[in-house]
This record gives sequence, C-alpha cells and structure tokens, in this order.
Amino acid sequence: MQGLTISQVARKVGLQSSAIRYYEEVGVLPPAHRIGGQRRYDSTVLYRLAVVQRARQIGFTLDEIRQLFFGFRGSSRAPKRWQRLSRKKLAELDDLMEGIQKMRNLLQRMAQTCQCETLEECGKLIMQSGCGNITVQPVPRTHRRSR
Repeated sequence: MQGLTISQVARKVGLQSSAIRYYEEVGVLPPAHRIGGQRRYDSTVLYRLAVVQRARQIGFTLDEIRQLFFGFRGSSRAPKRWQRLSRKKLAELDDLMEGIQKMRNLLQRMAQTCQCETLEECGKLIMQSGCGNITVQPVPRTHRRSR
C-alpha cells in the first residue's frame, strides 16, 4: 500500500504540512513511513489529527495531547483519558477565571475611583491603601491567543 502523502493528509485535515511535520517532531504523531524519501501515512493518521485538532481547540497544550495519547496504560480507554485530562483542564480554567474576575474587579474599582493627577500620586495611594498587596496571576503563555 502506498499510503497518503503529507500534502494529501494536510489537505484532508486542513493543516499545513509543516504542522504535521512538527507534530511528528514533538511526538504527537508517530514517525511516517518513508517511500523513496517521501513521508507516507496510513489513514489512521487522519483520526489522530482530528483528535489533536479538537484537543487544541479546547485548550490542551501539546504536552497534554501527548499525555492523552501516551501518558496512560495501553488498556486505558479513551473516555477515561479524556475525563482525567478534562478534569485537570477544568480546574485550570476555574483558576484562570478567578484570576480574570479579580483583574476585572480591580480595573472597575480603579476606573470608578481614580482621582489622581499623576501616576506617582496614584502609586503613592496604592501603596498607602494596601492595594499594592493584591496579586493577580498573569494568564499563562499557553492560554494567550496568538495573532
């Protein structure tokens, strides 16, 4: 069997060939067979890439996707894998939402109450009021939207 070329796979799943090569490089996809130096894939790679794309859409990192495929005993069924990783991701999202709500509240309070003439005056008032102690976790790089 000849198999699918990387361009055929890319076209069928709506990815660039470079993304498929990258997924191979980072271990999300198994290495392709080579025929005459050209990558060849069997049709199951399309299903794996569908899972990868869905996992990326819902916010999983490549490390988490690798764990989905390889971080369980071979006998672990797909629902168990998704459930375990989804629970972790939901807890992470809850933490992010809490941090975002804190940032939102602080911004609203600042927008409604700031009467300062200069930023130095603002900084002085922040230090005096203890508002300087408010810490909000930045959004992790893996959750920032790329342009």
